[in-house]
Amino acid sequence: MASADDSARAPLRQRWERPTAPRPIVCIGAGGIVNDAHLPAYRAAELPVAGVYDPQVERARATAERFRLPRVFETREAALAVSDVVFDIAVPPRELLGVVEGLPHGSVALLQKPLGLDLAEATRIVDACRARRITAAVNLQLRFSPAFLAVADAIERGWLGRVVELEVLVNCRMPWELWPFLAELPRMELPLHSIHYLDAIRALMGEPTAVQGRTVRHPAAPALASSRTTAILDYGDDVRCALSVNHHHMHGPRYERSELRVEGTRGAARVVMGVNLDYPRGRPDSLELVRAGGEWSEVPLVGNWFPDAFRGPMSNLQRFVAGEDAVLATSVESAWHTMAVIEALYEADAARGVRVRQGVGS
Repeated sequence: MASADDSARAPLRQRWERPTAPRPIVCIGAGGIVNDAHLPAYRAAELPVAGVYDPQVERARATAERFRLPRVFETREAALAVSDVVFDIAVPPRELLGVVEGLPHGSVALLQKPLGLDLAEATRIVDACRARRITAAVNLQLRFSPAFLAVADAIERGWLGRVVELEVLVNCRMPWELWPFLAELPRMELPLHSIHYLDAIRALMGEPTAVQGRTVRHPAAPALASSRTTAILDYGDDVRCALSVNHHHMHGPRYERSELRVEGTRGAARVVMGVNLDYPRGRPDSLELVRAGGEWSEVPLVGNWFPDAFRGPMSNLQRFVAGEDAVLATSVESAWHTMAVIEALYEADAARGVRVRQGVGS
């Protein structure tokens, strides 16, 4: 039997276990995220893919040729008719509910984030999954990245003590023009990008009791509903949790940032999320840790957020269905709670905070 000392010296967890007998995957959607992250991650994890469907058939054929997939489905109905598979649904948020409502009863599906356009639609998606007995997870994969799994493991081992400080700082140039559909959305930055940080924070910290925040446009991207966010999550009177996200830094790499900092009563961690820096090429992730009385040290990582984290949600879902995992980490119910945080932030944004007095006696 391993001793407590042996456990303390064991390498930090960085990968989710692969399912023992994985089901084939059918991809619904062959866009950029499927080609750049889903399929490379599944190939690396040796998860079989049975085929792909996309409304643009030529795009599906190009994806199938690139990844040597055995089948291209000409219609969505044909793709959804395949049995004993996991459906990997990567469609824009306004299309997600319709696809879920067309899934076979009793099927298994991984849904692209966000869980619909807003909390009301997220609720309808959860209800549809329950009514159709669909086992569904949401592809909120940042919490499955090697760096975040390692931080979560360090916290669980007590290396950092009680977490009292968590800050996400992103100051980069994101090429939003790569995704034209974003200009049509009534909500953008929070449900399409910062949702990852909010979900990962929930994984590390639990549920916040309240939020404050603003999400705003930038003059360089007037068609986007918002592309910069400041948010505060309330975890009590002695915990500070904040996000500062700017996707329009146009002044060179010197002061670009893409990091999460966690400080506890006994130690601290700093994660660099390299994908945001020079997207879509990105830079390597990194993780540094310090424990009480020690020095900062770098933890070698086995991979990056993109594409390595994308192994996690699919592996967890398949292992859960097979009885190998007891918890479905990003179930639609869990994703609903992440959407609830986002909904609260939009309510806080609409309230515009407390007005500052403009004069004596005002």
